[in-house]
Amino acid sequence: MYTFKDLVEITAKLRAEDGCPWDREQTFESLRKYMREEAEEAVQAVDNEDMENLCEELVYMHKQIACS
Repeated sequence: MYTFKDLVEITAKLRAEDGCPWDREQTFESLRKYMREEAEEAVQAVDNEDMENLCEELVYMHKQIACS
């Protein structure tokens, strides 16, 4: 099981200059089509009290893009 710290570090590595080309190219606009679906799945996980699934649905990359 990964921790939140792991998520932060992995996302930073993927978006770094020498990271994954696909991840570095992503913008809010390119990820927009997935955002609503991910939000709906996150709400469903909350409704089902399924914290494991909620962790999978939260999209940290949007935060990484916003703060870079």
